[in-house]
Amino acid sequence: MTERSEHPAQDAARDLQAILQLPKGVEPPPQLLDAFWGYEAALMADDVERLGAYFADGPDVMRGDSGGLLVGRANIDRFRTGRGGAPARTVTEIQVRPITETHAYVTSVNVADAGGRGLVTQLWERSGDERETPGGWVITAAHVSAPAPALDTRIWRVLGSPLVPATADGPLSGATVAVKDVFAVPGYRVGAGVPAYLAESPVEHEPADAVAALLSAGASVRGIAQTDQFAYSIAGKNGAYGTPPNPAAPGTIPGGSSSGPATAVASGHASLGLGTDTAGSIRVPASYQGLWGLRPTHDAVSLAGALPLAPSYDTPGWLARDGATLRAAAAASLAPGTQRMLASDRAVVAAALFEAADADVRGGLADVIDGLAAHGVFASLEPVSMPGPAELFRIFRYTQSAEAARSWQGWVEAHPDALAPDVAERFAWAASVTEAEEEEALEAKQAAREKIDAALGDAILLLPSTSSAAPPLDASPERLQKVREATLGITAVAGITGRPALSVPLLELDGGPVGLSLVGPHGSDLALIDVALGWVDALR
Repeated sequence: MTERSEHPAQDAARDLQAILQLPKGVEPPPQLLDAFWGYEAALMADDVERLGAYFADGPDVMRGDSGGLLVGRANIDRFRTGRGGAPARTVTEIQVRPITETHAYVTSVNVADAGGRGLVTQLWERSGDERETPGGWVITAAHVSAPAPALDTRIWRVLGSPLVPATADGPLSGATVAVKDVFAVPGYRVGAGVPAYLAESPVEHEPADAVAALLSAGASVRGIAQTDQFAYSIAGKNGAYGTPPNPAAPGTIPGGSSSGPATAVASGHASLGLGTDTAGSIRVPASYQGLWGLRPTHDAVSLAGALPLAPSYDTPGWLARDGATLRAAAAASLAPGTQRMLASDRAVVAAALFEAADADVRGGLADVIDGLAAHGVFASLEPVSMPGPAELFRIFRYTQSAEAARSWQGWVEAHPDALAPDVAERFAWAASVTEAEEEEALEAKQAAREKIDAALGDAILLLPSTSSAAPPLDASPERLQKVREATLGITAVAGITGRPALSVPLLELDGGPVGLSLVGPHGSDLALIDVALGWVDALR
């Protein structure tokens, strides 16, 4: 005899006799189906507390989907809190295979209200508290295959196959590009992550220079990828379109503002991401998602056809899963005659920049650098003294904010409520910066630049790409602000000096990847990538 439940999720399903499948002569373990339907009901109600009760406690429980694998109850709970519920669905088939009296394997098929079929596989164990779940049944492992969306609007605004073809054969032939939604793509509007701006934006007829360079090198545009609103964030969240997933660390933020291109590349949707970097918008998502990312020498790549944020800091940049592809994109885009060699065996570190990072990042990157030294890649590795990250952040914040206000404050004031609260607050603060405050910060910026240039010379500065691994999706605003300030105090070195900065995925922590950044002299963009490729080979 089959058990029935009064749960709403079961009531919405087809007749249980029709959808339940068991080997001949086998009955489901007592109360297992009650637990199954209880979990479905909690899922449809987005009852986070009840959903947590249906998963086993401890560090070994697992949940996987197309976004990656989560291990440990705490990580699963964190993911669920930040997800915002599951799409409505109806269970159409249940296959139960009892393993022992206390273990059972359950696979169910569901049809989403929006269309498409999904598949859920669960390993249930009778080890929980019967006061929490029917029979004490809890899930110890689960895999979810959701219906594939035609277009994941968290990642893409427009997608094609290709959206724009290559204009010539070249070193990037066959490569596909995810273009951040701040660049002109012919035949499409620029949206900047803001629906109200997109609605007023004209259709572009010519590609931005940075897009044209990749097209002429043989790459095609796969699509236009999402960005934080007006590129004014490094978190990767977008209140209008949603937060792109982080395939390298499921349940965490992707990093921004080049979040869409980064996730597209990390997910295998595109070979290259074309983004911008003002405060760290290439290096931060590269660090969080285990990618290679280059912020080139300031003014070395044209920004014609791209929306501004803070022009004295803005630059295009690229993201790739490997250094060779990144180098090909950079070589196709950098103006001839702008590149120089460097003494690849000279490296320096500034202790204050590492102190701004979390302890696990400091320790992990110190081990990476020690490993490189053990392989003899440095002829010299020396400490240097330079302005601290708190002062660099202050300088950057005032000077960047003043420029951002000049770029967009008129539009922001004319479109109240068009921006997400965090971006709106940032623009409001930017509008409050006085001329005197900006002037003082500009003088401090010049002094800091001179000190940094004197300290670094032609050496490569090694520093964390970010102050931490990617924060969880449900991180508090206070935690995100703390990470933002610490990270910007590190990334500001390249912004203030205009030097190129390369993030290389050399560290994997429990919370996700973290990049090691190399900052070189002006014009050493390609040489930095060559050096890093040699270092990676040495570590293999």
